[in-house]
Amino acid sequence: QVQLVESGGGLVQAGGSLRLSCAASGRTFSNYGVGWFRQAPGKEREFVAGINWSGRITQYTDSVQGRFTISRDNAKNMVYLQMNSLKPEDTAVYYCAGRWGGAIVATTGGVDSWGKGTQVTVSS
Repeated sequence: QVQLVESGGGLVQAGGSLRLSCAASGRTFSNYGVGWFRQAPGKEREFVAGINWSGRITQYTDSVQGRFTISRDNAKNMVYLQMNSLKPEDTAVYYCAGRWGGAIVATTGGVDSWGKGTQVTVSS
């Protein structure tokens, strides 16, 4: 399996920006589709954004469309989530997730590897 480590979380005011990073190690990263998920206190983990192995196909949940951008650099074994115009409702722990085979991972049931998460807090 691939090992995933998130970074870049923090505290930001509403309207601000953060860029999350997901560093991969282990198996060939370019064979993995990757997704970002988030979990707020008392809520289920939900899909945020996903990207296929090549980076040519992306998918977003409606609430972040136009504000968040997912990208990847396979040469560096990295995936990024650029988050702009942040809202208090974006507050959550954000997790990077990988699935062997290269397709976008958009459901928690399809994940092979999870990172440990990074906290994002947006103040109003």
